[in-house]
Parts: sequence; C-alpha cells; structure tokens
Amino acid sequence: MTQRTRSNRFIRRAGTALVAILAVVGLVAAYQFFFGAPGVGHFRSDSGRAGYVAAYERAMSALPPPSAVHDVPTRFGTVRVYEWTSPRTVDSVPVVLVPGRASGVPMWGENLPGFLPEHRVLAFDALGDAGLSVQAAPLTSTDDQALWIDDTLSGLGVETAHVVGHSFGGASAASYAKQFPEKVRSLTLLEPVFTFGYPPARMLFWASVSTLPGLPTDWRDTALAKVGGVDDYDSDDAMATMISEGSEHFSAALPTPSPLSDDELAALVMPTYVAIAERDSLVGSKKAADRARQLADAEVLVFPDTTHSLPMQAKDRLNSELPEFWRGVEQG
Repeated sequence: MTQRTRSNRFIRRAGTALVAILAVVGLVAAYQFFFGAPGVGHFRSDSGRAGYVAAYERAMSALPPPSAVHDVPTRFGTVRVYEWTSPRTVDSVPVVLVPGRASGVPMWGENLPGFLPEHRVLAFDALGDAGLSVQAAPLTSTDDQALWIDDTLSGLGVETAHVVGHSFGGASAASYAKQFPEKVRSLTLLEPVFTFGYPPARMLFWASVSTLPGLPTDWRDTALAKVGGVDDYDSDDAMATMISEGSEHFSAALPTPSPLSDDELAALVMPTYVAIAERDSLVGSKKAADRARQLADAEVLVFPDTTHSLPMQAKDRLNSELPEFWRGVEQG
C-alpha cells in the first residue's frame, strides 16, 4: 500500500468521523434551538466579548460613517441603532434594516451605498443575538420581537418605514408587519427563514451546529460556510471573523419563528418585495416562492446563482431595484 493510498484512506475515515460527530452535535444543537427555555442573550465571558467587539469594530469600519449612534431603551433591553441621514434624506421615509442571525449592522455594508442617496437609514443589532444591543428580559415569541422593534422605532420618532429583513431578521420584519401593519410603508424580505415554510433539514442542521460553544474553529467554519452557501469560509474576512466570534462566544436567546399561516399571509397587504436564493436556500427556494405569491401585493423573485448570503451576492441588483421599489411605493 502506498503512502498516498494510506493518506487518502485516513482522510476518508476522518471525514466520516467528522460527519458522524457533527450529526450527534447537530441533534443536540437542534434540540436546544427548538426546545431551549427562554433566557437572556449574553456573552459567555468578558474575554469572549472583547474579542467579538474588536471584530465587530473592524467590520463596522468598512461601512460609511454613521450620522448618529443611538442606544434606545425598550421593554426587553437596550437596542444599538446606527443612523445615516443627510440634509437631502432627513425628511424621507426611513429604511429600517433588521439583520440576519449573528450578523448585526455590519452585514449591510454592501447595500448601504445603494440605500443612502434617497433615504434616511436606520440599522440595528437584534436583541437576544450577538451585537452591541443588550437584552434585559426574555423574548418568548416572535410577537416579542415585533414589540422591541416597535419600541425602538417609536423611541426614534419613526411613524412609518420601509422595513427590510434578512434571514431571521426577515422573520422578525414579517412579525412586525403582521402586528403593526399601519407602520410599514413597505416590506422587503431577503431569504426570510421560518416565514413561508421551514428550512431544509440539512441547512437547519448546519445552522444549529455553527452556534455550539467549544466547537473547534475548523468545524465551526465548515458549518458557517454551509449556512452561507460558500465553498470556503474566509476566516480572515472581517465579517466572517465577527460572525465566527459571535457564534463561539455569544449565547443567543431567540424564539424560533413559525411560518405564517394562510390567514396571516392574507393580512399582509402592504407592498412587499421577496428575494429568495436559487440554491442552498434556508427558505425553501421554489416552494417558498410559490407560497410567498399568496401575498396580496408582492413581487416575488428567485435570484439565480445565489445562496443564503443573497444580500451580499446580489448587492448590485438589490442596490438598484430596492430604491426603485420604494420610490414606486411612495409615488403610488
């Protein structure tokens, strides 16, 4: 037997062992994900928080400098909000950005250049998740998610907004629109998980694994790459580093959303833009798109050659189409 043959056999065995171990780990994570008791999101250690904040600040440095930073008190804790405005946009209908899991405000770096010219933009870190918001009370349902979003916008004097959400932020944005439809000028859902259906089992598995504490870095990077739909997870990238640090050091306390019922879909009558990835979607691709088309006033699009990282992968298209969508809503 050659050295190469022995090496290849070892790699195959190691790979099989890794998959088997991750399968067990994933079952534990999925149980915690669905059935864990409500709590308060927190960093597991001071050193872990320090590492995360350093990565967060590095990722934020790539964004346009905000006009203002707000820490807004709500009934569930304090929400960190970044505001971008100018003399031209100060009286515009604001665009509110609700981030995906563990992504926070920095995830919008590729999209802000397209949104800022015509709109005041407000972006915040989600309560219960990694970021600079500080949770003080448990979130027991997605209704609570809608309440803290409303508290935040009310605290900033926002009466109506174009609400945009990605991934879990999409589910939260949909919940907000369901509870406060009169405050949502338009709704944009980018790969919104648990909104039009449940995620595919294999994608839910990797998402669950990526959040486990104590996971070896290589394993976590593998899980995050699977969730993001990329072949290789660049651990040197600022956003990737921040997400990895948050996944490792922050214990999230987020309610698991339930897909919208037929009646809830029918009640969302505001103009809605839905973008779903063609492959490795956490939403369900074509099946989810078909269900989204039950919305009363929706533009539902499946973006070719995209994955769950759709806001970054389709930035040029979104940066063009969304301002046009908002313009049409306001003129109509």
